[in-house]
Amino acid sequence: MLIDTIKSLIITVGAGLLLTVGGSAGAADPGIGESTITLGMSAPFSGPNGAYGKEMKEGAMAYFAQLNAAGGILGRKIELVALDDGYETEKTVANTRKLINEQKVFALMAYYGSSPTTEAMKVFAEARVPLLGTISGAGSLRTPVNRYMFHLRASYADETEAIVNHLVGLGINQIAVFYQNDGFGKSGLDGVVAALAHHKLKPVAVGSVERNSLDVAAAVAQIAKGNPQAVIMATLYKPTAEFVRQMRKAGQMPQFSTLSPIGADLLVAEMGAKEAHGIGIAQVMPYPWNDTTPVVKEFHKAIRAFTKQGNYSYYGIEGFLNAKLMAEALKKLGKDPTREKLVTTLESSNFDLGGYRVGYSPTNHNGSRFVDLTVLGRDGRVLR
Repeated sequence: MLIDTIKSLIITVGAGLLLTVGGSAGAADPGIGESTITLGMSAPFSGPNGAYGKEMKEGAMAYFAQLNAAGGILGRKIELVALDDGYETEKTVANTRKLINEQKVFALMAYYGSSPTTEAMKVFAEARVPLLGTISGAGSLRTPVNRYMFHLRASYADETEAIVNHLVGLGINQIAVFYQNDGFGKSGLDGVVAALAHHKLKPVAVGSVERNSLDVAAAVAQIAKGNPQAVIMATLYKPTAEFVRQMRKAGQMPQFSTLSPIGADLLVAEMGAKEAHGIGIAQVMPYPWNDTTPVVKEFHKAIRAFTKQGNYSYYGIEGFLNAKLMAEALKKLGKDPTREKLVTTLESSNFDLGGYRVGYSPTNHNGSRFVDLTVLGRDGRVLR
């Protein structure tokens, strides 16, 4: 009897241990609930660049509202926790820790800025939490490949190559660079220098501005000395507007061209249509005002339903596409999604998001190389 009792106790304890181990191994990753999937985002919603983050968030929320209204993903609704970092690196890092450790998000998306994302990468990569969609084309975020970071947009090298090739093709070879003194701006500068080198050219002048600053006087003086035919600007809309104003006051009338982070609508709002007329802008997203592309048509419908008006912008459609890409990837994971499944699924998939195609592999996390060159018209509209 004693032996039978001991055997019974061992079997009971053993079964309990197996259930405990099995329960732990089968437990869902953080952010996966019975009826929800929680995602995290860090971007500027305040400060000089707050408009960028607001437009991205609006686009993402419009997509998720549409998705949730249709039942979500296998019955789970998407919840997006979006934290303001003011485009400050320290806040982005703190937000990343909060999203992972306190908000318990499943994955991250739509991070903004080269330098902030570079530092945040140390946090989310160590925690093995994927980030899908970086609002940055910086080479430092792309090489070497980080297993837990996937890019939606083309790189700054792709953008600057397109701009330089276009200018040189027009017979313009005296080209200067105005850049923001951080990861974004330096990546843009490197891209211009590399693209010019392919044509056996060098910048005739280089000037910079600090992040979140409008002190462009030194850059204007330096670049004006070079008397350039064109200036490629790797800066955001406020310092760009101030730089162009001061260059013109100094009697300099080069062709001004910018990279995609500028935000065309924001630059026009800052300068006015008349002053912004003629500025060239590289774009890495589909033209958001023409609904002949399926995803743009979908974007228009979702934004109108979400905001009750048509707030169309490049940042808005980038947020929308980022959310759609995340949803399409999550759908492939089935009823038991895990972070590692998300990574391996992305690395083995191609996505057609409605005329905008994205694809990844284990050795390449750059989703797209799409670049479109545009110019601001007399009425402030973006022309292709």
